[in-house]
Amino acid sequence: MRNSFRVHAALFFVSVIYAANYSLSKDVMPRYMGPFGIVTLRIVGAVLFFTIIKYVVAPRDKIVGRADNVRSILCGICGIGVNQLLFFSGLNLTSPISASLLQTIAPIIVVIASAVLLSEKITLPRVLGIAVGAAGAASLILSRNAQAAIYPHATLGNIFILANATVFGLYLVLVQPLMRKYHAFTVLSRIFLVGAVIAVPFGWREALTADYASFPLYIWLEIGYMVVFLTILAYLLNNWALKYASPALLGVYIYLQPVLAVLIAVALGKDHFSWGKAGQAALIFLGVWLVSQKPKKAVVSEVAVKTVQS
Repeated sequence: MRNSFRVHAALFFVSVIYAANYSLSKDVMPRYMGPFGIVTLRIVGAVLFFTIIKYVVAPRDKIVGRADNVRSILCGICGIGVNQLLFFSGLNLTSPISASLLQTIAPIIVVIASAVLLSEKITLPRVLGIAVGAAGAASLILSRNAQAAIYPHATLGNIFILANATVFGLYLVLVQPLMRKYHAFTVLSRIFLVGAVIAVPFGWREALTADYASFPLYIWLEIGYMVVFLTILAYLLNNWALKYASPALLGVYIYLQPVLAVLIAVALGKDHFSWGKAGQAALIFLGVWLVSQKPKKAVVSEVAVKTVQS
């Protein structure tokens, strides 16, 4: 029970981090730095952090075997390099509302990929959970005013976000076996290194040519937030949770992001809360609960094992 609470707490905190990013990133780009420059700063910072920590905490832990090494490379490509390039490119072109809505496709990809790659059962409660959660998220986001006139290239941005959600959903499934077999810092240092090889060639110019002297304090703080919280802490908590949660549960927490984004906006005086939004939030939490339910056979098996062991 205690471990279950920690998993949900970690996933909830990650959702808060991601929800705040939709607004903070728009402050930085494209006025102060392009999207690829932000990605470069994030990934380089994460590579340095996770590599140093890895050699302090788990110096002898190494990813071995061809299958695991190939999997780690795929995780770096899907979960770090391509994922972040697509996300920030899309967010730069579209509105935070559209980006949040399109992120809800990730749990669908996660469930399908889990069934194919991990032989995880797609139970009726999970199907219902995804449907209910998606309905709540879509209702919440679509109830807000569109800003199409402000984003003339929103269609292209939406395509990028859609692709981002797809590759991130695949990453959640691919990385799970690695996180259960190796130390978290071993996996994260490897996949961020692979991601750097993919992303840095696209963003090093934007990172080097930015006029850092003109950055106000709040921009520095927001960039620091994106490197420390959005990249390092969020990935660390996400991957730790993968040891104990199914990919479907991890993915469905994306539904919380639009709800939390509204709450953050209310706290800042940029939005108002209504009973309608409360109902939409309830749908999303119901979806999270349904997806977290384990198949009955799995529960029976666990009980049987505990009985034999005792």
